Amino acid sequence: MANHPLPELGRISAVVCNYNGMAYLERCVGALVEEGDVFDEILVVDNDSTDGGVEFLRETYPTVKILEMGTNNGPTDARNAGYRAARNRWVLTLDNDAFVTPGMVAKLVEAAASEDAEGRRATVIQPRSVFTADRERVHYDGGSLHYAGLICLRNFYRPLAEAEGERVAEVDVAIAVCLLVDAQSILEIGGYDETYFFWFEDLDLSMRLRRMGHRFVSVADAIVLHDEGTQGLSSRDGSEYPDRRVYYHSRNRWLYLLRTYRLRTLLLASPGLCVYEVFWLAFALKQGALGSWFGGKMSFMKLLPESFAKNRALSKVAVVNDRKLLMGGPLTVTPGAAQKGFMKAVVGVLDKILRAWWGLARHIPL
Repeated sequence: MANHPLPELGRISAVVCNYNGMAYLERCVGALVEEGDVFDEILVVDNDSTDGGVEFLRETYPTVKILEMGTNNGPTDARNAGYRAARNRWVLTLDNDAFVTPGMVAKLVEAAASEDAEGRRATVIQPRSVFTADRERVHYDGGSLHYAGLICLRNFYRPLAEAEGERVAEVDVAIAVCLLVDAQSILEIGGYDETYFFWFEDLDLSMRLRRMGHRFVSVADAIVLHDEGTQGLSSRDGSEYPDRRVYYHSRNRWLYLLRTYRLRTLLLASPGLCVYEVFWLAFALKQGALGSWFGGKMSFMKLLPESFAKNRALSKVAVVNDRKLLMGGPLTVTPGAAQKGFMKAVVGVLDKILRAWWGLARHIPL
């Protein structure tokens, strides 16, 4: 242990979540291997890929461990399996299209080992992700909890030179692209909610951890490169929005709201939630994805009993009032989806309505 290059947290495991990521694996895993003994182990959790990636890893990186899930239940299932299989408490988890840069892990470890004024360490530490194709522009940098069931993303799509905030900044939401986490603390609250499959799962985990009093920080000079994501699910410029993404937004946003908010908060937020839902329905119609929107809602309704049970379980153990964590804005939208013209005006009006309602509602005693 004494000779380990990052002794502050003890040994660290790296866990990569993979599904048909052959195009990314050589760079993703290769960058981890180049970090040398920074990692005690590298584990790739594979969601039943069919593109030859597993075979490539076995041939190219024989020291990398592979956990084959045998089915594709999404990144939530894979991350939880990786946490359970990792032999160390501190784990760097990353998607297969995320590439660590030299020195990134050391900066995350330094932030994880530091304490706030109350002597508390962070449970989740996020690097700043930038686009692989445009390394002078921020993609994800943590964020705040928007009461409409969204994330107010810090520095979203902002030029790197103009990014705001302290070097190590307190945040309320961490994006799952790449995170250094205390896996034991995450597993103690049940890990990622595997019902989500994709999208909103990191928002759900963030809210549960924050309501339990855990700290999150984002480290500005710890850079991870983020590539194009999973075909059919990811959307970078907002000009094309996959139907499956409409479905999961329609379903998972309400799963998150019902599972993590107190019912009193939902009642107070309901006017703003309904306004946003009308906007989202209009967007789905514009995309020709009404069926996906409706399908998401039907799936959500089937999960109501389970969602109420999860809400009650969280309410019994939460130590932080959700209203203390929630914000009224800004509303974050991918620039390509609302950069100019009518959509820009609509988003601007929606943002003002949501802010105005929360400015009033958060002061109402209930």
